[in-house]
Amino acid sequence: MPPDPENEAIEQTWQFLNPVPRGPLPTVPEEAARPEIELTIDGQETSVPEGTTLLNAAQHLGIQTPTLCYLESLTPVNVCRVCVVELEGSRTLVPACSRKVEPGMQVQTDSPRVRLSRRMVLEFLASSVDVSTAPELQGFMEEYEAEPERYGPPGPPAVVSERDEAVPGHHAEPTIDSAQTVEQPVKIDNELYVRDYSKCILCYKCVEACGEDAQNTFAIAVAGRGFEARISTEYTVPLPDSACVYCGNCIEVCPTGALMFRSEYDMRSAGTWDESAQSETDTICSYCGVGCSLSLHVQDNEIVKVMSPLESDVTRGNLCIKGRFGWQFMQKPKK
Repeated sequence: MPPDPENEAIEQTWQFLNPVPRGPLPTVPEEAARPEIELTIDGQETSVPEGTTLLNAAQHLGIQTPTLCYLESLTPVNVCRVCVVELEGSRTLVPACSRKVEPGMQVQTDSPRVRLSRRMVLEFLASSVDVSTAPELQGFMEEYEAEPERYGPPGPPAVVSERDEAVPGHHAEPTIDSAQTVEQPVKIDNELYVRDYSKCILCYKCVEACGEDAQNTFAIAVAGRGFEARISTEYTVPLPDSACVYCGNCIEVCPTGALMFRSEYDMRSAGTWDESAQSETDTICSYCGVGCSLSLHVQDNEIVKVMSPLESDVTRGNLCIKGRFGWQFMQKPKK
C-alpha cells in the first residue's frame, strides 16, 4: 500500500515541533583531591590543600594580610612587598601572596620584623606617590603607623613628558632635603578615562589585566628602571594611538585611582564627587548574549561609573568597552 502524502506531512510537522531532546548541560568537572599540608601560622596549627598560598592559608584561619599588588584573578607578581611574612628558617621575608605552603612551615604574619618591613614599604610609597584616592592604602598606613613625612617634603614635580623621556641608567642626583616624587601632569587624551601617574605605585595590576591575565591587548607595559620606572604605552604614544581597546579592565584593578573614569575625574575636579551619596546596583549588560555582570554606581540619579563584580563567574571583573563605557545614552535627555 503506498504511503499517504497527508500522513507524511503530518509526521514531518510533528518531528519539527518535537525535536530530539537536548543532551545534559555541561558542568565544570570536580577538582581532583589534593593532599593536605599541615603548617603553623601565628601559633595556630592548620591543614590546607597542597598548592595553597600562605595568604590563603592565613585567611583560612581568619588572619587578614594586607596586599596591594595581589588580586585573586591575576597572577602574583610580588612587587609591593606589603604582604611579606616571616618564615622560620628563611633568611628573608617571603611574599605570602605567592609562596606555597610546605609541610611543617612555621609562619609569623605580624611579628615586629614583619610590621617594620610593611611600615617602611608604605612610607616609601606614600612619600613619593599621591595616595589621596587610595583609601585601602591609607588604612594600612594607619594600621602600621607609617610616617612618610619623615622623609621630608615632596620634591619638585616633573614637567610634561619629563618622566616619559627618562633614559635608563641616567639619574639626576637627588636632593637631600626633600623626598623624591613621581608627581607629574595628568594625562588626558581621550573621553573615557584619565591616567594620573602621580598616584601610581607600580603594582603591575593594569599591565596584567591588559595582558595575559585578561584582555591580551598588551597596550601598556613597564618602561624605565629604578625610580624612573613607569607604566607606559609603546613608545609613549598617546592612548588613542596605542593598541588600547578601552575595555577599562585596567581601571577595574587599579588600587590607587591612577587610572580613573573621566566622569569621576571631572566630578572630583569640580568638587561634586561624593561616594557617600552614591548607590550601587547590579544588573546584566544587554549589549550581547554573554550576560556580563555590571555594578552601576549612581549619584544624583545618574550613572557615574560602571564596574564588574570580581566574584562573577561570567566576567571575573572584566568587561568590554560597551559594558564599561556604553552607558552615557541612558542619560541623554530623550531617554
